[in-house]
Amino acid sequence: MLNTAAREKLFESPEMKAQYAIEYPGYAPDPEAVEKLKSLLQHIKVMIVLGTWCGDCRRQVPRLYKILDQAGFLAEQITLIFVDESKKAANGLTDHLNIDKVPTFIFTENEQEIGRITESPLVTLESDIIEILTK
Repeated sequence: MLNTAAREKLFESPEMKAQYAIEYPGYAPDPEAVEKLKSLLQHIKVMIVLGTWCGDCRRQVPRLYKILDQAGFLAEQITLIFVDESKKAANGLTDHLNIDKVPTFIFTENEQEIGRITESPLVTLESDIIEILTK
């Protein structure tokens, strides 16, 4: 699991699968924030760097997916990269990304990073994403 993948790859880890089954349905994103994100996310791509061994990843990744799903974000706009415990991915996929904590959610527009959320949000994921996208 040390490569880019689709969401389904998350469920190959029993721990991630179990936590996803709790976090995704249990998280209730702010509806107003989600509505605002629908327009803000139109030209954005999201890179999710995670380790299935990490408790913060097992909590935050399903929550991010819930927000993105509710905002109508397309799966093709998401890159999911699995790292090992040294925060390295196969084939050097993360070598240029300065990953020191996971999860790291990197938001890009026109191939340029515009912001990231590292480990945990400052407020909530949806409000932190709005903050990044409206800077």
